[in-house]
Amino acid sequence: MSFSEFLKDNVTLLKKNGERKNGIKAKVGKDKIIIFRSDILIETGDLIQWNMSNGGEETYEVIEPGFSEGFDEFDAHYKITHRRLGSPEAKAAVQNITYNISGANVRINNHSTDNSINTININPRVAENISLLRKEIKNNLPEMEHKEALEVIDAIESEFESGKPKKTVVKTLLDTLPAVGNIASICSFLISFLGN
Repeated sequence: MSFSEFLKDNVTLLKKNGERKNGIKAKVGKDKIIIFRSDILIETGDLIQWNMSNGGEETYEVIEPGFSEGFDEFDAHYKITHRRLGSPEAKAAVQNITYNISGANVRINNHSTDNSINTININPRVAENISLLRKEIKNNLPEMEHKEALEVIDAIESEFESGKPKKTVVKTLLDTLPAVGNIASICSFLISFLGN
């Protein structure tokens, strides 16, 4: 019989980098939390939320992860020393987690309404040539090849919208497009726009 069968509590791990792991089986105690898992990394400062069967929730800050490798009949496990956070402190700690995101129009709404406006600056000549590229694809390729080619153009546009398009990425994507109609000359313009 595995010791993990005695873990009846459900907890969620909230990493400092914003990563969230739900559905972790644990044994929550007054001084320790025991988790029989070695496939997750628990570090000092991470938060553990206990979702109690009565609908309540408690949040704990990891003071010492206490990881032990498995030996004999014992599986690898954490014996976590924690500090229970009060409701206001827990709410502030959870809201203080950093989310690292990138790309055009990305956002995270955490219990809030999004009233933001995103502005993407792309050179008008580049935008015009990307639009021309789409028209050339639709006019010069069979309809069954449109979708794949348009996905490539979307990826090219995303590179330019990032503000720092990588020439090798754009060139590789452009090289996958067929050289029919004006596609080759439009591709040459887009590559020349990237410079050296």
